[in-house]
Amino acid sequence: MNMNDVAARGLVLLGCGKMGSAMLNGWLRSGLPAKSVWVIDPHPSVWLKEQGVHIGGDLPDNPAIAIIAVKPQMMADALPDVKVLGNGHTLVISIAAGTPIATFEAMLGEKTPIVRAMPNTPAAVGRGITALIGNTNVTPDDMDLADGLLLSIGQTVRLDNEGQMDAVTAVSGSGPAYVFHLIEALAAAGEAEGLPADLAMQLAKATVGGAGELAEDVDETPTQLRINVTSPNGTTQAALEVLMDAETGFPPLLRRAVAAAANRSRELSNE
Repeated sequence: MNMNDVAARGLVLLGCGKMGSAMLNGWLRSGLPAKSVWVIDPHPSVWLKEQGVHIGGDLPDNPAIAIIAVKPQMMADALPDVKVLGNGHTLVISIAAGTPIATFEAMLGEKTPIVRAMPNTPAAVGRGITALIGNTNVTPDDMDLADGLLLSIGQTVRLDNEGQMDAVTAVSGSGPAYVFHLIEALAAAGEAEGLPADLAMQLAKATVGGAGELAEDVDETPTQLRINVTSPNGTTQAALEVLMDAETGFPPLLRRAVAAAANRSRELSNE
């Protein structure tokens, strides 16, 4: 199955909030015909209504793909809309956090090919990263297709097993919030040192955004980049002695934060 098959057979998008809209925008920009897309969303946005896709109504009989992009707490109400597509030749891709593949197999049928994906919010600007894992019904071609679809919103990685998804959720799924809080805290610290609030925030945003892009775009490791900007006995070293403290610095703090998120992900999977 390839994108020509998707265009011919159709794609169903269940839920079109921020992440669903980001994906749809990427697919349409990549050339997927709007008339090949059916969207199920109880509150379609003005933007969605302008895209020329089908909104509501009867679904195609045998669509190539169904994307489940609703919040986990809405899953039980939403899945009946696509249950008719289970146990067939429709590839189901879920981006619902904390919802294991077994849940979809129970609701859609154990023969359903299902890919579980964990994207993150930078997908909205095409800079996301999505981790993928498929069940035993998913073929290599199915995985390639899922990969291709999600490349429209950034990078993709494939997992060895579904058990890794909790750690992925804690690192990249929830991770943008950690970075946003870093910006908040860095700006507040600058303000405490006498900078106007708006200037401190501008400096913090540009610094975090620029450093992240630099880390991705050069061959040097983050460790080497850190060393490059740390002059002996200089200002950066003084700050890093605080941030890298083995007991009170970033390393133990982030280990606790990521562990808390991963544990909550495991709890959600079992609820």
